[in-house]
Amino acid sequence: MPYTGSCHCGAVTFTVAADTPTQGMVCNCSHCSRKGFVLTFVPADQFSLDSGADQLTDYLFYKHAITHQFCKTCGTQAFAIGQSPQGEMRAVNLRCVPSIDIDALTIQKVDGASF
Repeated sequence: MPYTGSCHCGAVTFTVAADTPTQGMVCNCSHCSRKGFVLTFVPADQFSLDSGADQLTDYLFYKHAITHQFCKTCGTQAFAIGQSPQGEMRAVNLRCVPSIDIDALTIQKVDGASF
């Protein structure tokens, strides 16, 4: 069943055409840890930006491999754009999906600080 999410102010909204995840990834890199992300990764064709494309701005750091997009109004990063060996992906910030109980997720820890 698809799930939806948004930035804090609601200007940026999205839908993921996949089942609600039961796992999330937490990374300890300087970016993810400061923002408190809990992420899941989905193929780009399962992600649709429903509103707010004109409200997004980009942030790139380190190797510039991931395009971190955040709302110009509220500053929330609801998702990012990147590549994987399987193709273009979206990194969805599960904290921006109101229907997900973060405490019920199985959390995978990633040592991104060592990349």
